[in-house]
Amino acid sequence: MTNYLISIGILVLVLTTGLGTHEYAKHRLIRPVLIVLGVAAYYLHSFPTGGNDIPLVLAFAGFGLALGIGSGLLVKVHRDTSTGKILTTAGLGFATIWAGVTVARMLFIYGADHWFTEALITFSRDNLITGADAWTAAFVLMALTMVLARLAVTVIAASRVRRPELSGTMAR
Repeated sequence: MTNYLISIGILVLVLTTGLGTHEYAKHRLIRPVLIVLGVAAYYLHSFPTGGNDIPLVLAFAGFGLALGIGSGLLVKVHRDTSTGKILTTAGLGFATIWAGVTVARMLFIYGADHWFTEALITFSRDNLITGADAWTAAFVLMALTMVLARLAVTVIAASRVRRPELSGTMAR
């Protein structure tokens, strides 16, 4: 039950802090990283390196990278012409990616315990994946790379937002 509550909690946090229009600020960048690092500390008691655990983790991290870039590209970064502040705006596409990933992760957790336990054990054995710790590390690092990639896309987009044009009344 804890896994589901943490997954839902992260989704609620991502959606409540990301959806809509918000001022671009450093604390808004640091908070998601701290949360994911906290989740990693909670789940990753050891890092599996046997068999094909590292390729599994790298594949999931690559998938997280792609999802993070995709969700980051769905966030509009723009400057408010009246205040000059940089704003971010995220909508339905952003929410859909994050909700979809969360639901998929929760279905995998449930399925591993109830629907395809034996198939997962067979798959893991046949592909030299050492066990549950490898799958946990893969999902946690997927989430971490997803968050970091989304933030990197946002930072890059914010750095490219043009400064407000200076009026022609400035003294030369």
